[in-house]
Amino acid sequence: MSKGFRIWGLVPAWALMLLTLILPIFIVAGVSVGERGAYGGFEWSFDLTAYRQILFTLGWTDELEFDPKYLIIIARTLGYAAGATAISLLLALPVAYWISLQSARDKALLIYLVTLPFWVSMIVRVYAWLIILGNDGMAETVYRFFGGSDVPGFLFTPGAMLVGMVYSYIPLMILPVYAAVEKLDPALIEASHDLYGSRWTALRRVIIPLASPGLVGGSILVFVPCLGTVLEPMLLGGGRQLMMGTLIQNQFGGARDWPFGAAIAMVLLVLVVLVLILNARRATRQLEVQA
Repeated sequence: MSKGFRIWGLVPAWALMLLTLILPIFIVAGVSVGERGAYGGFEWSFDLTAYRQILFTLGWTDELEFDPKYLIIIARTLGYAAGATAISLLLALPVAYWISLQSARDKALLIYLVTLPFWVSMIVRVYAWLIILGNDGMAETVYRFFGGSDVPGFLFTPGAMLVGMVYSYIPLMILPVYAAVEKLDPALIEASHDLYGSRWTALRRVIIPLASPGLVGGSILVFVPCLGTVLEPMLLGGGRQLMMGTLIQNQFGGARDWPFGAAIAMVLLVLVVLVLILNARRATRQLEVQA
């Protein structure tokens, strides 16, 4: 393969990335430093008011006063994303390990079942949980069956949001974890038992360290989309817990404050990039230790 073909052959991929990734990011960055129009939207200028609005608000005397309300939203978003990621990780590891122990035909069938929810629209899947957790839904029926009398109300709670987020993104955790666990040498696990190690010891000292690339990769694949989730806070949370995704949607929608919405979007992008940089540094340190 000639050098010229290797260079020019990548031009379509570069053009696609430029038009669908790089250019939109620059447009959003430009809007974030724009000025809100008189009737909404924005006007091209250079104004950092949108970023200042994240931390400060104007007082009665037009003086800047620290206002942590948007920082609370950012912290809440990070907390929910971390919680959903942790729950997905705890559920995905035993599922992926169990799938890896099955026959080749059963593995293919089970992996197909794991990816099957992606064939259905996200809105339909979230609405299904509205029915399950709603009044006289399956959750309340099971609760009463086991002796519960005073139904606490499962819908429009933080737990409902977490359930929806975990259900929506756990396949993204199972697949990379399965890819890592499936490559484990069973002889290593047998050796840990021969050395009088318990199942917990084998999990902690053998399975988890060897499957760590899949665990980290799956955690990133779940954590990143959870940062920008919109449907779960709106539908399952009832809009009571404002998160960054819904905040951005509100600013580009009803509030018509495009610069502030773009500024929040850029903050979200920075958080995602930080997660990716930390993972890259971790991977680099591991390679240096192995070398």
